[in-house]
Amino acid sequence: MEEIELFLDEAKDLMEKAVTHTAGELLKIRAGKAMPNLLDGVMVQYYGASTPLNQVASVSTPDARTLAIKPWERNLIGDIERAIINSDLGLAPQNNGEMVILTIPALTEERRLNLVKQAKAECEHGKVSIRNIRKDTNDALRKLQKEGVSEDEVKRAEDRVQKLTDSYSAKIDELLVKKEKDIMTV
Repeated sequence: MEEIELFLDEAKDLMEKAVTHTAGELLKIRAGKAMPNLLDGVMVQYYGASTPLNQVASVSTPDARTLAIKPWERNLIGDIERAIINSDLGLAPQNNGEMVILTIPALTEERRLNLVKQAKAECEHGKVSIRNIRKDTNDALRKLQKEGVSEDEVKRAEDRVQKLTDSYSAKIDELLVKKEKDIMTV
């Protein structure tokens, strides 16, 4: 049935977006290594507009624990420093007149365990989203059944939705395993 396929395609797209979103949230959890994407959420005031940091400066990693931010306009250094201080990254920027330098502190064991806990919470949010998509899709399928679609077709579609749910939940589990390994590696 064409309507059933539409619901299944939509569920698959939404579940894919949930996994992508979860992966993005996990990238924000820093594992003690300097990575330019650590600053993805930082917004800088640029001519009165809130602008992503990576659109006003280049971010590089001279070594494993340092981020170097070189603004395209020197007068932005103070704004970049303020944006980093006001972000919830907990990093102290230093500037040498030409660029802003961030030193990423080594993680303590306690901090690593907290980061793993945070990663698990993000992954659980992703799984909850996937389960909500399953519930909404199954509700829509049952509504179709009331409108005259055969019970067998709806049951087969619900089974396919469950397989999608299991598949995308497993993808989130894989993301968590990788992130946990990344965080716990000294």
